[in-house]
Amino acid sequence: MSVIKLTTLLLAVPLTLLSNATVAAPDAAATKLSGCYLENISEQVLCGTLAVPENYDLADGPSITLNFAVLPAISDNKKPDPLVILAGGPGQAATELAAAINRIFKDLRRQRDIVLIDQRGTGKSAPLSCELNQLDELAKTDEQQDLEGLARECLAQFDGRDLTQYHSINAIRDFEQVREYLGYSQVNLYGGSYGSRAGLIYLRDYPQSVRAAVLDALAPVQVIVGPFGTFGAASFDKLLAQCAQSEACNEAFPNLAQTYQQVLVGLEQQPQLLSVADPMSNEMQQLMITAGRFTSVLRVGLYHPRSRQLLPYVIEQTAAANYTPLIGLLGSTLAQSEMYLGLTLSVLCSEDLRRATPELLAADAANDFIAGRTGEAFVEMCRAWPQADRPAEWFEPVQSAVPTLLLSGELDPVTPPAWGDMAAEGLSNSRHLVAPHGSHTIIGHTCANRLASTFIDNLDLAALDDSCLQQQQPTPFILNSNGKGL
Repeated sequence: MSVIKLTTLLLAVPLTLLSNATVAAPDAAATKLSGCYLENISEQVLCGTLAVPENYDLADGPSITLNFAVLPAISDNKKPDPLVILAGGPGQAATELAAAINRIFKDLRRQRDIVLIDQRGTGKSAPLSCELNQLDELAKTDEQQDLEGLARECLAQFDGRDLTQYHSINAIRDFEQVREYLGYSQVNLYGGSYGSRAGLIYLRDYPQSVRAAVLDALAPVQVIVGPFGTFGAASFDKLLAQCAQSEACNEAFPNLAQTYQQVLVGLEQQPQLLSVADPMSNEMQQLMITAGRFTSVLRVGLYHPRSRQLLPYVIEQTAAANYTPLIGLLGSTLAQSEMYLGLTLSVLCSEDLRRATPELLAADAANDFIAGRTGEAFVEMCRAWPQADRPAEWFEPVQSAVPTLLLSGELDPVTPPAWGDMAAEGLSNSRHLVAPHGSHTIIGHTCANRLASTFIDNLDLAALDDSCLQQQQPTPFILNSNGKGL
């Protein structure tokens, strides 16, 4: 499995942009921030830094610098409690999602600041970004890829860093330090995917600091993140059923499940080495189309309705030896925001994969959808990564009475609605909404952003009208190269 394939395994928040506004600093932080520009946002916003201990148990030990940005409220008569964004991954940097967050929460920003803090190990907060040779990896077969070796190559770039300190608990300690530094008495939270786990930890460890929370695509602390085969296969089965129930899709792709298996078997027996234009630079490069890479790209395609609608066509064209649609889908994966692999492994290896039993990994691998077994791939990388035992109480179900809106997509290939129900059991003041045609982190592709803004404004969970989620129509399938679908 290549670096590109690894990136497709990770949890993430999907995204894009908003409009101009006048800069107005948070009152208590006016002298602590300076004007700055973030990618794909034309207006000037506010940025700052704060030094915190790398290890909170060593007062005189090394420190790291946290990077954060504030998208200031547009109204002069703003609310005192901002929205803090908890990015996904683990391994996304919140400031690098600024344009999308700006668009998604444009209504909420009218009266509230939006605070983006790069989690330690991401963005400009002591980043753990690995420089690896993607081009070499893309030309290898699944069997030739040495994941443990890739992890060692990554680890060698962080000499002198205590990577066992880059974990979820310290991340929330950091965020709380930033809240105090900026002078906010309370904050509202939005956490998507892994960010939902961060939000649950915030609710547990600093309940007095949180006014309300919106948690999207739930990954409760008690579940193990990394083995995604079972959920990916379930989501793919729903795609197959939806295509079969659609007259137009079924006519265009009458044997989709069989076609998929034929492609999988064919690529397992004979991977295809192609010369293609790099989707980022347009330079020619070698690309090996393997069974593992094929299924990995399709699994990521299930994350969002717009890419999900392409998958039957991609499967059919790949079966006909036309790899252009598959390569295009791979290119869109590469264009997503960067994952900081060192942070991903620092979190997952110690917090999740150490709890993964052989039985769980075997059960996750028992599906006919994913050729590259996601859990086993992470286990291989974790063999090379520094790890630490984590206390059992870290993984006990979170109990909280803070008003919390939970969001799930019925089609989600990594964080199923059942995980949202699981989280809700400990949240006495919560409501769980499920979008029938939503996938991963529905805030970005349904009306859930408006529901979240309404909830944060009035905290009335019972009155929240979710009919817009229930009435949303499925995205039409793409049936041919002209993009026509029904």
